[in-house]
Amino acid sequence: MTYKRSAGLLLFRRTGDGSRPEPGNGAGNGAGNGAGAGVEVLLGHMGGPLWSGKTSGDWAIPKGEYGPEETPRDAARREFTEEIGLPPPEGDYLPLGEVRLSSGKLVTIWAVEADLNPALMVPGTFTLEWPPHSGNVQEFPELDRVAWCTPEMAQNMLIPSQLPFLERLLVLLKA
Repeated sequence: MTYKRSAGLLLFRRTGDGSRPEPGNGAGNGAGNGAGAGVEVLLGHMGGPLWSGKTSGDWAIPKGEYGPEETPRDAARREFTEEIGLPPPEGDYLPLGEVRLSSGKLVTIWAVEADLNPALMVPGTFTLEWPPHSGNVQEFPELDRVAWCTPEMAQNMLIPSQLPFLERLLVLLKA
């Protein structure tokens, strides 16, 4: 059986003022247990009607599917541009490994240190018949917003299948 593959980029930035931010304002580190203190990660809120109004477990690392003609890293960079609307950052790409989802899909993520102004995001879109069986096809953003989050906040916001990537990043940054 052939499974789908997906790749993405988890941006992180170092902070140092020690304040506790609200999602997306970019201030401070706010990590209550010290793990990830002084670090924020960039997450995207999934777009479309299925995710509107939800606030926890519906944020994700920007990622997407790719085929055999593309390397995972190239796909991660392409998908970042498609979902965020900005070029992927340059820098050292830290491999965070792979996670196999219950669906069988294999997800590969890299972390890269960079700063990005969420206000500059121009999201890619997808089409969906909405409401279902209505015949009405609408266009929705892949991500409806992005925000810088402390690791503590991200643990509550991220879809559960992506939590291992956040944990791996924090281990790498502690070393």
